[in-house]
Amino acid sequence: MKYKRILLKLSGESLMGEKQYGIDNERVKQYAEDIKAVHDKGLEIAIVIGGGNIFRGLSAEKSGMDRAQADYMGMLATVINSMALQDALEKVGLKTRLLTAIKMEQICEPFIRRRAVRHLEKGRIVIFGAGTGNPYFTTDSAAALRAIEIKADAVLKGTRVDGIYTADPEKDPNATKYTEISFKEVYDKGLNVMDMTAFTLCEENKVPIIVFDMNKHGNFMKIAIGEPIGTLVR
Repeated sequence: MKYKRILLKLSGESLMGEKQYGIDNERVKQYAEDIKAVHDKGLEIAIVIGGGNIFRGLSAEKSGMDRAQADYMGMLATVINSMALQDALEKVGLKTRLLTAIKMEQICEPFIRRRAVRHLEKGRIVIFGAGTGNPYFTTDSAAALRAIEIKADAVLKGTRVDGIYTADPEKDPNATKYTEISFKEVYDKGLNVMDMTAFTLCEENKVPIIVFDMNKHGNFMKIAIGEPIGTLVR
């Protein structure tokens, strides 16, 4: 395996599958199977999931809701997604722990860095819910922060597209894909990889980011063993 410990960042929208809203159980099941295949090879895996399939704080703010209130609601949406993925992972035989930045003792553990690392060392899949626990920060920022805290070797961002392109490949048929790009080039070209806070955290702490298509079965394994799919930012 190329890595020992990684943080996998999934968007909430990715859990929708072909639906317009909510959680597609078939998509979550596919993710669980892909994660199990990689975990069985000995990789330590932590996960952060967004909440955009249920609630988006930024969208609610635009319609007049207080930003902090909207962001807290978004954090709760990430916990719902985390619980759905936790259930799917346990159904394929994995041991998991859900740690959240907002205390919810009945359903999860509070985030404690040393405890999270210990769970990973014991071979458990660790899911981080509720973002950073602070409004005005995205789940991308939470992913970057948690990756640094647990000393992950890389942040793997699973998306609907298979890497970073010169333009949006869903809108521009002439867009070309980068196989590798530097943090500086991403800044200079104004490419949208993660939000700027998350991106800067990764750059300053020398944590590479790999953007890849998580929806294609087997891609996660290819990334884990070092095949050059997706786009590497370093």
